[in-house]
Amino acid sequence: MAAWILSMVFHTRDFLVTEQLDYFAAGASVLYGLYLAPIRIFRLDQGGRKTKSILRAWTGLCLTLYALHVLYLKYYDWDYGYNIMANVVVGVIQNTMWAVFSYQKYKKSGKVWAMWPGFTVAWIMLAMGLEILDFPPWGGYLDAHSLWHLGTVGPTMLWYK
Repeated sequence: MAAWILSMVFHTRDFLVTEQLDYFAAGASVLYGLYLAPIRIFRLDQGGRKTKSILRAWTGLCLTLYALHVLYLKYYDWDYGYNIMANVVVGVIQNTMWAVFSYQKYKKSGKVWAMWPGFTVAWIMLAMGLEILDFPPWGGYLDAHSLWHLGTVGPTMLWYK
């Protein structure tokens, strides 16, 4: 929700601070998805001392990567290309993990509902094409970026259903 709200604020009030908050919130949202994927897939939230150590190391790695990403953008180079590529790479990794997980659950159970996470991330990856293959606004109003935002509403609702 924070990423959507900060994006909405940026797109209505284009200032340096609102742009930075939009980028940082989007990055946090995408990285948080990657953070949670192995926790859920490999059940790192359950288990003994070894599992808890792995979870702490994973948490530390993700926090470090996010901090480095923000520091790079804020103090080294405000680079749109780097930012989008970093988010795409992280998003593709987590979406691939969910797709494989869903397929394995489907093969094991034979239940179509087991594929819902896979369908959801496939929808997100298709919508991501709008963000990557940007085009100028139609009629001065509707552009690829706005359609990308619209394209993320359905999968988010499906994901949390």
